[in-house]
Order: sequence, then C-alpha cells, then structure tokens
Amino acid sequence: MRQVIARTLIRRWRRVSLWNGNLEPPLRTILTDKEHIIRWAWDTRHNTAARIGALDSQYPALPVVRLRSHRQVRAWLAGPLSQTLR
Repeated sequence: MRQVIARTLIRRWRRVSLWNGNLEPPLRTILTDKEHIIRWAWDTRHNTAARIGALDSQYPALPVVRLRSHRQVRAWLAGPLSQTLR
C-alpha cells in the first residue's frame, strides 16, 4: 500500500503523464471514485494470497517466488534468469 500511495501522490503532484496522456485524478476522488487506484488496491489487497493458493493447487509444479523488497527484486533480476531477459 505504501508504494501505491507514494506513486499516486508523486504522479499527481508532478502531473506525470501516464499511458495515452492520462493524468492521475485529483486526490479528492479517492472518496468518490470506487475505482480510484488507491481504493482499488486497498479493496483487493487480500485477494492475492487466495489467487496464489488457487494457482498452487491447480499447478503444484509452478514455482512461486516471493520477493518482499526492492533489493530482493534487483538480486532476483540480476541472478541466473538475467540471461533470459535479454
């Protein structure tokens, strides 16, 4: 949630152009728009574990990698799989 909120605030403050020239809406729309990205992230944050569990049941051989920090992501991307990303 911290990352979603920080990205949204920075994009709104800096008026960063998103895809197709879209801009983040005014922050007050968090209260009125049920599909505002921050509200959506908050409302769906508990669904991820259930989705991963369902995939694990359906495809037990599918590896699931849990990366909990930016450092872990960088290390993962720099590891053996980096050759396949080129």
